[in-house]
Amino acid sequence: MALRIGLTGGIGSGKSTVSGIFKVLGIPVFDADTAAKEVMQTNPALRQAIMDTFGEAVYTDGQLNRKQLAALVFSDPFQLETLNALVHPYTIAAAEEWAALQTTPYTVKEAALFFEAGSAIGFDYMIGVYAPQHLRIKRVMDRDQVSREEVLSRMKRQIQEEIKMRLCDFVVLNDDQHLLIPQVLKLHEQFLNETGNTYHE
Repeated sequence: MALRIGLTGGIGSGKSTVSGIFKVLGIPVFDADTAAKEVMQTNPALRQAIMDTFGEAVYTDGQLNRKQLAALVFSDPFQLETLNALVHPYTIAAAEEWAALQTTPYTVKEAALFFEAGSAIGFDYMIGVYAPQHLRIKRVMDRDQVSREEVLSRMKRQIQEEIKMRLCDFVVLNDDQHLLIPQVLKLHEQFLNETGNTYHE
């Protein structure tokens, strides 16, 4: 039986970097953020529900108008929660279908809102990626070309990082002080051993 591993962390923590290492090791990774964008675009029932809730202007010429939708939800916590409540069930279902098709000893699902969305149930282990707040702010400012205030606003929409890490079984430190690859290799070896597979460097 393949292990199901969750990978989470706050904005700017480096989840994608860690999931990229797992991919190099041959482990399939499901990106919940990418999947959410896809189902919002392609699932007719979800598209209709989003238009019914936020207005038809959030789709332009059949395409999701991300800027329009972001303007509506990111300034209003209730609206953001409403959108997440619509999208998360479809994303979770897509992840279930994807996981059933994989044949590796374990799979990884990367998602920022595992605990916030209540989607951590059914996973064998949760990995948290941790970075100090000042590093996370700088990374997101550099990556997205946004202000410090905008980054802090986004952070407020996620549960406190320290709490999130305490909910995880393993924590990968991405603080510019610890090497990432050895930490991920150690987890990889543990998961393979647990599933009766052997790992050789």
